[in-house]
Amino acid sequence: MSTQNRHSSLERAADLAAVAALLQIGVELGVDQVLDSGAAFQVGDLTKHSGLPEPGLREYLRAMTAAGLVVEADAAGWYEVAEDYPERRYEAGYVSWAMNANHPFLHNARSFFADADAAERTHRRDGRRVAVSTRWMGERGFYPAIVERVSAAGALRVADLGAGAGALLVQLLLKDTARTGVALDISAAACAASREAAAEAGVGDRLEVVEGSIESLVDDPGPIKGAEVIQACFVMHDLLQDDAMSSSVLRSCREALAPNGFMAVADAVAYAAEPSERKFSALFTHLHANFMNVRLPEEEEWMAKFRAAGFSAVECIPLTLPGGRLFVATK
Repeated sequence: MSTQNRHSSLERAADLAAVAALLQIGVELGVDQVLDSGAAFQVGDLTKHSGLPEPGLREYLRAMTAAGLVVEADAAGWYEVAEDYPERRYEAGYVSWAMNANHPFLHNARSFFADADAAERTHRRDGRRVAVSTRWMGERGFYPAIVERVSAAGALRVADLGAGAGALLVQLLLKDTARTGVALDISAAACAASREAAAEAGVGDRLEVVEGSIESLVDDPGPIKGAEVIQACFVMHDLLQDDAMSSSVLRSCREALAPNGFMAVADAVAYAAEPSERKFSALFTHLHANFMNVRLPEEEEWMAKFRAAGFSAVECIPLTLPGGRLFVATK
């Protein structure tokens, strides 16, 4: 590597670390929804959302402006995120997911290697941190592929399993005023984030948020009944650890779908070998296997699961997110 390229790489690494840290501070302060909305804002908006005193938030805004992540708007006292903010946020999402969402695993690695069962009971991830970092990665890493499929099908009723902060459903509802959605998530924090995001976007009246597990759909498929699309992003691999339960859930989803409906499942395969995928895929696979007791399937294993549940057709599409695949299973 030339000296010029090495310096460029070092600068890029420093920038990425700084951006990820600054945006994570915003998450912890509770102002990420304001920034991520893309709308112009004032310091008072940050105060309203965070419930924190204004002086500290002004200092945070000063740092964000100095970093070039926020710029002053035309009107005095108003600010907006920089033009490249979405791209910087997407990149920071990988760092946030790896270092913040999975902090309990990294910080307690020795405990997990000594007694994984005991460590798993004690050191749990924060649902909102997982949801936010997944949203940041997903906006470019896997949301576009699902949005394209849902839009092309003209689906007006969409259910999202393990919806997290609800960003994908909100995006879909904004694209069609006739579309309604159901966000299902077991995390109360994630459900709260979904409601907040929907309200901010003005689609709260078209989004039903249900706090519950995906497994609960076996006994009560009501929330997804009649959906034209049932989507799930990086949550179904947990279910696949239990063959009987995963089969029951997939069958319930197929039966609940409207005629000609489909499931759109974005998820990961184990240890993707492509050079552009292998590093992040290695981390993703290792964390799931050794800290969450989740074995990621190969592509063909995924497809076999959908076929066994009675879906008439299944296809697999590579995603931008390293190691990610979109499985589209038609009823």
